[in-house]
Amino acid sequence: MEFSEYFRFLAALALVLALIALLAALAKRFGMVPRITDARGRKGRIGIVEVRPVDARRRLVLIRRDDVEYLLLISPQHETVIEGPIPAMDDGLSPSATAPPPEQTGKEQES
Repeated sequence: MEFSEYFRFLAALALVLALIALLAALAKRFGMVPRITDARGRKGRIGIVEVRPVDARRRLVLIRRDDVEYLLLISPQHETVIEGPIPAMDDGLSPSATAPPPEQTGKEQES
């Protein structure tokens, strides 16, 4: 292959990438991309706080709706609510450190 063929290939690649960037900018400009805030500048009532993979097919997802969080296990076959409702924290982490520890089982109490 000659240099002119390589140049044509790179020019065509640059043109395609520029068109993709232009279409993305137009989609964002005309509201075809979902927004995080509404028209008045407020945050939405629902959002994803954190996502962690469990294995190759399942994920734990912490979602927040208003001031309540829910822990979900999501897989290709089904979704399961693991825990909820959980009071939401401002930092998106677990409930406050001042919360009482979980109850112990009988075996743990004996020792």
